Amino acid sequence: MEKRVGQVSHYYNRLGVAVLDLIEGLKVGDEVHIHGRSRDLTQRIESMEIDHHKVQEVGPGANVALKVVGRVKKGDTVYKVLEEAGAEYL
Repeated sequence: MEKRVGQVSHYYNRLGVAVLDLIEGLKVGDEVHIHGRSRDLTQRIESMEIDHHKVQEVGPGANVALKVVGRVKKGDTVYKVLEEAGAEYL
């Protein structure tokens, strides 16, 4: 299950960093799914930065930089992957 939390506002190709405009909060350790017309990647957030300062958690309305494992593009949608209630992992 996923919840839309924002979109990519910029991507720095050489750094592999995406800037996200958020409508919901995120924290380090959350799993995100970034989906675009020709892109589809899922990753766990290892670190986030605002104005070159590391943060552990951000709220709605934040613009946060995130190292991404693949190419993304401005306008790609960002979803937070939610754990399904009662799901067990072996």
